[in-house]
Amino acid sequence: MSCSACRSCGNRKPQVQAVILDLDGTLLDTEWGAKGVLKEFLAKYGKVLDEDNKRFGMTLKESAVAFVNDYQLPLTPDEYVAEIVPMYRQKWALARALPGADRLIKHLRRHGVPLALTSNSLREYIEAKISGKQGWKESFSVILGSDEVKFGKPSPDLFLEAARRMGVDATQCLVIEDSLVGVQAGKAAQMKVVAVSSQSEADCSSIADTIIHSLLEFRPEIWGLPPFDDWINGALPIETLSLTCHHIGGHLFEIKEDGDYILPTQAAGIYFGWLEVGVNSFSKVVIGIGCESGPSTMRKLQVCPMDYDFDLILNHVLHLSLVGFIRGFSPKDVSSAEAVISKEDKSIARSSLDLQMFRKCSSRAVDPESHNSCTVPDKREIDFQLISPPCPAIQ
Repeated sequence: MSCSACRSCGNRKPQVQAVILDLDGTLLDTEWGAKGVLKEFLAKYGKVLDEDNKRFGMTLKESAVAFVNDYQLPLTPDEYVAEIVPMYRQKWALARALPGADRLIKHLRRHGVPLALTSNSLREYIEAKISGKQGWKESFSVILGSDEVKFGKPSPDLFLEAARRMGVDATQCLVIEDSLVGVQAGKAAQMKVVAVSSQSEADCSSIADTIIHSLLEFRPEIWGLPPFDDWINGALPIETLSLTCHHIGGHLFEIKEDGDYILPTQAAGIYFGWLEVGVNSFSKVVIGIGCESGPSTMRKLQVCPMDYDFDLILNHVLHLSLVGFIRGFSPKDVSSAEAVISKEDKSIARSSLDLQMFRKCSSRAVDPESHNSCTVPDKREIDFQLISPPCPAIQ
């Protein structure tokens, strides 16, 4: 297996004794639900959300002041907070775990690695956000909000206090962050920092120790931590990602569901799965997902079907279930999925999809009206009718 982390890091990193994780945008896709809340909130005041105006890593107080000023709302920041927080609470417990988040938390806990959760959110908001994630709260020996220290990120206060409570020297801590202010805070605390970077937070790359674009790429052994043991011949089983896409010009373009796109920015990399090409008929596919766009932007997916002439379904709406991950992108390929799917990727995908654990999809692959996804390999198996012959272009 390979990842951008090991390609970009060079020599082996010093051993670390504890890990500190950020929450929003690193473990949870809270932006997905937050955007809907903001749109609904602004509509009451005759305003339209500017989706390009991001506030990554701000405390609630900082965000409230900026929001009220940017949209010239007839509210004080405190009134804004009082009105919008109850709307947020309805969404927080439903926030989706980002790819690899649950896997990483469970792995570190299983191996007894001290683990802290820090956020610029208030402590009570952190608890609300993780309340729907089984086993998360119990996995952290320390949970800290910005209301429990003098200053939030980019100040190092949160990270230094987390290290103190874990009884670990700050220089032996590894921080995993997605925002620039979080990376700055980690470096100010003299900790090692892995940035789960997006294009919108590209400045992280200049100061973080290592850049990855999905937690699925993270390799603990580089930092002296116990390695994952769930890779199978170069393939990683994942919780099924189920998408509805439009086939245009040899690419798949994600279609909005419930007014938004499903794929988070952190889904970048090479995946494989099943493409529904007819009633209960599926083709094996390898997919390249670039990280050039964010959750509010349509994603273009490079697709290599293995058992079907893709031109036969041009301009069709298709249902895609991704069940495995192969690798992240190298730094030179990070802004595009074009021409990066290799023969080795196709070989790994083809052999993996013959294994029983990867012959599982979301129920939506059979019922397009369903929005439920499943965890590989615990849910029901679809009785696949595979398409043949293989596509000559990828043999």
